[in-house]
Amino acid sequence: MTERSWGGTTLADRRAARRRSLLDVAERLAGEEGAAAVTVRSVCRAARLTDRYFYESFAGRDDLLLAAFERVADEARSALEEAVALSTAQPDVRARAAVSAFVALVLAAPHKGRLLLLEPFADPALGAHSHRLMAVFTELVGGQLPGAVDDADRRMAAHALVGGLASLFAGWLRGTLAVPRERLEAHCVELVLAAMERR
Repeated sequence: MTERSWGGTTLADRRAARRRSLLDVAERLAGEEGAAAVTVRSVCRAARLTDRYFYESFAGRDDLLLAAFERVADEARSALEEAVALSTAQPDVRARAAVSAFVALVLAAPHKGRLLLLEPFADPALGAHSHRLMAVFTELVGGQLPGAVDDADRRMAAHALVGGLASLFAGWLRGTLAVPRERLEAHCVELVLAAMERR
């Protein structure tokens, strides 16, 4: 049975569009004004949708906020994976490609960086989810580090590297680390290369 459409779009298409609109608003509000600004009422008002349309996609405020956070995290993860996959096997080239990809994402849309790196400290729901997500990024980074006699050493290096880089970017986004983009990138690359060269 063919799905009925109105104005050339199906019901599923319109639901998907409404969901994207709600996510876009939540992402912007959380990144620009803080996670506390994300409420069912504020998001519906900004998206020009009623509560009815909100609840067709999300169980509540936390469900929406976590979905927005996960969407940004997926974007960051994809950018890092693509940058590494398209670069050469040389460690310094891979390191620069990965760091540049993440900085480009944050620079193009700073609210995404703030949602990903700063708001988990302010919102309990995001904080708990962020801890689980860190394991994913740690595994991604750890896969680029050379093997060691003890694999635990490689995993500890990956944890330290991810934590250190996250702290650097968080300071940059807060404005407490006032350095030019180029200098930040160069320092991050040095940290990644140091971890890669470690035996």
